Amino acid sequence: MPPVTSSRGSVRRQVTIDAPPDRVWELVGDPARLPEWFPGIVSAVVDGDERVITTGAGLPMPERILTLDPLARRFQYRITSPMFTEHLGTVDVLALDDGRSLVVYSTDADPSVMALVIGGASGAALECLRTTVEGSP
Repeated sequence: MPPVTSSRGSVRRQVTIDAPPDRVWELVGDPARLPEWFPGIVSAVVDGDERVITTGAGLPMPERILTLDPLARRFQYRITSPMFTEHLGTVDVLALDDGRSLVVYSTDADPSVMALVIGGASGAALECLRTTVEGSP
């Protein structure tokens, strides 16, 4: 486990979606479909456990897929760009008792400012995910 330092930051965002978790997971659990629900991401190219996302500004961001677990409905990745000393992103799709889903997006990063940047973007992404899933049949 990495040491806790003042340069490390953690941010967690969540949203409740009026859809069963398996339907939400169809989108979240496919690493190539990220541009469909994450504003500012224009492409996601997956090759094995490597993914390269490209932002609207044309910035490529290499990532390593660490966990893609359809049973737990958990997706974890690490941004491997040199602008990060360390990064871990986790998206969990959880079942609620009433048939809806709770989606939790957590980011841990060093430098801590990058956790804040991704945390802000992931909040907008979760709202887009909710709108996309609730609007689909």
